[in-house]
Parts: sequence; C-alpha cells; structure tokens
Amino acid sequence: MGITGKVGGATARHLLKQGKQVRALVRNREKTAQWADQGVELVDGDWNDAAAIAAALKGVEGAFVMLPAVWAPSPDFREAKGVIANYVEALTKVVPPRVVALSSTGAHRTSGAGIITALSLLEQGFRSLPSPVAFVRAGGFFENFLFGLQAAQSGTLPVFYNPTNRKSIMVASDDIGAEVATLLTGPAWSGHRVIELGSMVSADEVAGQLGEVLKLDVKAFAVPRAGWAEAFEQFGVPKGHTGPAEEMYEAINAGWMGLGIAGTEHVEGTTSARDVFAAAKNALKA
Repeated sequence: MGITGKVGGATARHLLKQGKQVRALVRNREKTAQWADQGVELVDGDWNDAAAIAAALKGVEGAFVMLPAVWAPSPDFREAKGVIANYVEALTKVVPPRVVALSSTGAHRTSGAGIITALSLLEQGFRSLPSPVAFVRAGGFFENFLFGLQAAQSGTLPVFYNPTNRKSIMVASDDIGAEVATLLTGPAWSGHRVIELGSMVSADEVAGQLGEVLKLDVKAFAVPRAGWAEAFEQFGVPKGHTGPAEEMYEAINAGWMGLGIAGTEHVEGTTSARDVFAAAKNALKA
C-alpha cells in the first residue's frame, strides 16, 4: 500500500533490490507508471475498497499496509476507522503469512495523542487478525523538515518542538522502508511484534545538520504556542481543524514520545537528517 508515498515507495525500492516480486494497490496507473517499468505488478483499487484489497492480497508472501495521512481528521476518526475496517475485512478473508503495518511512536496511548490516535486505532483493530502482525512505530520523519531548505535561508528553522534541545524519536523514510522490507522477507514470527524505529534527535540537532548542508548557521526556533494554529494553516491544514495536529505536538513536547515502551523492540535509524537534506538538495539541482 502507499507505493506513491515516501514509505511505500522506499519499501518497494528495498524489496526490488532484494530481487523480490512486488505488487501494489494503486488508484492511478499513470502516476505509477515508473513502478510498472521496474516490474511492479499494479492492481487497481484503494483502501476504500475491501474487495480490491483482498484481490491484491491473493498469493502474497507478506503484506505492508498503512493509513492515509489525515492531518484534519473528524472528531470520531471515522476516516481511519473506515480504512481499518476494510483492511480487517480483506485480511480476514485472505490471510497472508505475515502483515507489517506502519504505526507511530505514541500509538500505545489511546487518548491525548492527536492525529496519532488513528494509528492507535489501527493497532487495536489489527490485534484480532489471524496473521502474524508487526507494528512499526516510526518516529517523526526527517522529511517533515524539508521545508527548511527554503525557509531556513535566513538562518532560522521554525519548529513545533519546545524546548528545541529535547530529543524525541526521529527517522528517515528510507530507513522505515528498509525495516519493513526486512520484516516482510526475514525470519517468520508468530503473534504480534512492535518495533520502535528511529533515533533520539533534537530539533537543535536537525537545524545544525540543515545548516551544514546549506553552509549556513541555522538555529531551531520554537514557534510560540499561540501561533501554532496559524502555522499549521500555512502548511495546508484547514482553518479550525488544526486541533489534532496541535495535540500531537503538545504530547511530544510533554516528553512521552521516548523509547522503551514495554513489550517493544528497538531498531536505530542509519540515515541522518543531514543525509535527507543533502539528497533533497541534490535532487533539486538535477
């Protein structure tokens, strides 16, 4: 699922590198022509169609599933609940040997998590599946800071992290794809696994690495709490619907997005924020 996105695309790349056959459920074949050219089998459909999901699952060795990103969810998270119900229906009808689901740090909490609540619902919904399931609780994406390649030209990287020197779990999407590919092709397991994925990094460290790439002195600047709603609106979240995103960062700043939740495994990221910034900068030059 999600092959046109960062994590789904990274997963497909790593599987193809291993010589694996890859199948993707896609809504628009024109947008995924590059994957067909690389040998990916495309199946028409999306996460709103349980029958299409079930058709795509037939004969697979493993399935990777994720929720669409919804930064302004309904109060009852009905968007996520609908997709989860479709997944559960399909994964119960066609039972893969293993399922890997993209989750997030913080998904162990059932309240106060903002938009991460959707992933808590995903984990809860998947615990009754007949397949072995691995939940990859990824940290915050370094790619979320890519706006800084332009915004930080003045030497300041605005962030929602406060204080900026507090570390939280962060990771590059390519590292998530690598871990998902490993879980899909590595040794089998039974029951449920939860993998915390990422390294403890502060906004100050991210800003410093961005500065190295830009060859500037860049400092992280904590956006004042009163300005969060306006800032999220500038990122495209509809006015009046920024509450869930704000609640997520409040939770992060409260310090509960750390490592070591009981019953979890931990995998460090190997790609730094510097690597992500440099690759994006080089891509802009190409």
